[in-house]
Amino acid sequence: MNTADRSAGMRLARWSAVVIIVGVGAAAFRLSFATLRDLAILAHIPAKDAWLFPVIVDGTIIQATLGVLVLAKSRERQWFLWVLVVGAVVSVVGNSLHAVAAGRELPWWASALVAAIAPISLLADTHGLAVLFRAAQQDSCPTPAVAEEAAPTVAVPDEPPTEVPAAAPVAEPVAVAPKIRPAVVPVRPIRPVRPVQEALPLTVS
Repeated sequence: MNTADRSAGMRLARWSAVVIIVGVGAAAFRLSFATLRDLAILAHIPAKDAWLFPVIVDGTIIQATLGVLVLAKSRERQWFLWVLVVGAVVSVVGNSLHAVAAGRELPWWASALVAAIAPISLLADTHGLAVLFRAAQQDSCPTPAVAEEAAPTVAVPDEPPTEVPAAAPVAEPVAVAPKIRPAVVPVRPIRPVRPVQEALPLTVS
């Protein structure tokens, strides 16, 4: 099989899967809608408003599914995964409870659970809408400017290494013995000698 035939086969398989999913989804929604509406009536919800119960449950599941697909690469996807799992469990349990009830009215605790689903779904859907708006704002924020390209550098040829003359050996200083000065002996001052005057001859007249 060449490349063209393989591509045509892949396109046919994808479109067939889309058509099957749409058909199965429509049939499952119709049956689930009818079952959950009857369950709401058994939970003492007025018949004229009972159709709102499946709209709430399946609508929450659809919003969670879209959130999972849109935020495939975002951390916020975890919230929609939890909502999708919880919504699917509620839908499955509701359909099973309807079959078990077999047309009998639900006990008070089951009716209380059915009545609590509507406000809980409203809170989950409101938070999901806020998450989608926050993710859209993050995507619309301008990306940081790309750093300016660095100026082209001019290649400079490598210069040959220059020889550095070896430094002349420095002679180590020779230790010189300190000179010994002779001790200074104090000298007594010499008193000057007075000249001896010769006595003049005395004459007696």
